[in-house]
Amino acid sequence: CGGMLGRAIYDVFKDHFELMATDIDLNEPWLKYLDVRDYSSVEKVLNEFKPDIILHLAALTDLEFQEKNPEEAYRTNTIGTENMVLLARKNGILLVYISTAGIFDGEKDLYNDYDVPNPLSHYGKSKYMGELCVKGNLDKYFVFRAGWMMGGGKKDKKFIYKILKQIKEGKKEIYAIENIYGTPTYTYDLARTIFEVIKTEYYGVYNCVCKGGRVSRYDVALEIINLLGLSDEIKIHKVFSDFFSASFFAPRPRSEAMIDLKLELRNMNKMRDWKECLKEYISNIKATGEI
Repeated sequence: CGGMLGRAIYDVFKDHFELMATDIDLNEPWLKYLDVRDYSSVEKVLNEFKPDIILHLAALTDLEFQEKNPEEAYRTNTIGTENMVLLARKNGILLVYISTAGIFDGEKDLYNDYDVPNPLSHYGKSKYMGELCVKGNLDKYFVFRAGWMMGGGKKDKKFIYKILKQIKEGKKEIYAIENIYGTPTYTYDLARTIFEVIKTEYYGVYNCVCKGGRVSRYDVALEIINLLGLSDEIKIHKVFSDFFSASFFAPRPRSEAMIDLKLELRNMNKMRDWKECLKEYISNIKATGEI
């Protein structure tokens, strides 16, 4: 719970639930150590705390590391999830699992909740195996699929914060990919959606991305520059994905953009437009003096 989404979950849930937040990296005073890969350790913590709900956020998300070390991908993202699933079933605990748009193959422009996944990378495969474990072993569960995650400030290791870091370093030319597409997910909108949906008995899988349609990294970078009023000072260059192939060599889908069809059908879609969320996120970062 010490990562980008974990901070948002903690902030949204803390005034409504008694929480035990865990991680293997204790980067916040409210975190307790737990390695989800260790079944007996997880069982011990669950027996002590006796939760009604498990929010399973733990995951490796570095695609390149996982392509080089696939066993680590499956140890954390699949076996760690299996541990949570088995113990949730044993103790009758509701499980909430965070999945990813990276489980799709990019053959479609937009994916809804009912499209069949076909992951390309070890990261995608390991997360999809986690989904299958949840769905195959539990009757009551929620799976939330996130898109390109934004939020988290200094904990943000993703694209947006990398752009902001380059701006802070004084870069006048920035390169962004234009031929890979996705849909952003703002951590706080996702946390609030989870909070509301788990109050219901509408169990199942939910895509959970911002409104505004599919975008490229170039589109997002351009919007960041516009929001900061730096359009005349910084040039954003469009490049194809092979421009960064030496550093980002893991297979990625041409499009992992999603739509929140099930949230719409249930009249529960409170996800905002990605541009509105990006503006809020950058405003919050500026307020802390990080940029």
